Amino acid sequence: MTSPAGVLIEFRPVGAYVKVSAVDPATLTEVSIVGDPAAGEDALRKAAMRKLEYVLARRGKDARRSPPRRG
Repeated sequence: MTSPAGVLIEFRPVGAYVKVSAVDPATLTEVSIVGDPAAGEDALRKAAMRKLEYVLARRGKDARRSPPRRG
């Protein structure tokens, strides 16, 4: 998995779970996941990075679409 340079990762305990946020500083895109702390920090970080990559790819694809025509 390629990880964008400078991605910020935050782990925040929420009850029996952990909320993991990933922020791409270049686009200011933020995603979050909620996971079991027993999964481990590395697995949770990878899951958050996969979601961030997915969202960035979707936004790139949506940006290439032309806006709907009115008329």
